[in-house]
Amino acid sequence: MAGKGRSKDKGRGEARGADAGSGRRGRGGAPTAGPGGGSGPVSAQVDGGLAELAPDRESPGGWTLLIDGAPQSHVDLADPGRLAFAYQRRIGHLIDLAAPARRPLNVVHLGGGAFTLARYTAASRPRSRQQVVEVDAALVAFVREHLPPDPQAGIRVRALDARAGLAKVPDGWADLVIADVFSGARTPAHLTSTEFLDEVRRTLAPGGWYTANLADGPPLAHLKGQIATAAARFAHLALAADPVVWRGKRFGNAVLAASDRELPVAEFTRRVASDPHPGRVEHGRALTDFAGGAAPVADASAVPSPQPPPSVFR
Repeated sequence: MAGKGRSKDKGRGEARGADAGSGRRGRGGAPTAGPGGGSGPVSAQVDGGLAELAPDRESPGGWTLLIDGAPQSHVDLADPGRLAFAYQRRIGHLIDLAAPARRPLNVVHLGGGAFTLARYTAASRPRSRQQVVEVDAALVAFVREHLPPDPQAGIRVRALDARAGLAKVPDGWADLVIADVFSGARTPAHLTSTEFLDEVRRTLAPGGWYTANLADGPPLAHLKGQIATAAARFAHLALAADPVVWRGKRFGNAVLAASDRELPVAEFTRRVASDPHPGRVEHGRALTDFAGGAAPVADASAVPSPQPPPSVFR
């Protein structure tokens, strides 16, 4: 992950939080009885702040991870195929479409959170090999203690900065690279550049996919810059977001997919439109027009993504 970055799962209004579900807030302090040992919340200090696991009142196996009160991830231990946040469902669609059903994939997750998408991949594509890169070692230990993944799931975790961890992935190893990295509530600058995407491309197998969870609000300058940056390195792009985000009416999440092979845009569009919280997918000329001539971002000029307004987390 990046800098002091950590991954955060977002949903309805998103920017890591508004679709955070029904988790109850913890009280802070030392870890208490929790997932595996009771029904109440657990909490502990991690590098990124106060981590809390709050039970989902709507699902007996569901837990929401919060950092300093902002929802980061949701996990359903009874059903790892359930993705509660809208942006996670959209990435889940891409995991489903990246290869024929049940075929194992090699996946790199930049940003760990509660390992939600790694658990989803392990459940939907058994025998997949996965590497999770999460800079917050204390958070990794907290999640492993209270929400341990299946030891047979083939999930390896590296406690490293995202770009440093990516550098350790062999050339051409990954079928899919998923970036969901935030420091506080902002994507670190060094994970927004063409140089970063050069490193992503190095790790991808021929025809592999890159997908990223992006967050932005009016006037969407960051999002447009990220589209231009990806277009400078990949031949095919698609972007899924809520209609109000597309219109620049609200801060929220957008899921980017990029590849040198043609993407299954029609099926991705159908699935996103059929979600409980429907979104819209753009690609091709329409996406180029939306970017409006934005320039690709280089390391030398990169800045973090915008800070979301406080209302996003209410």
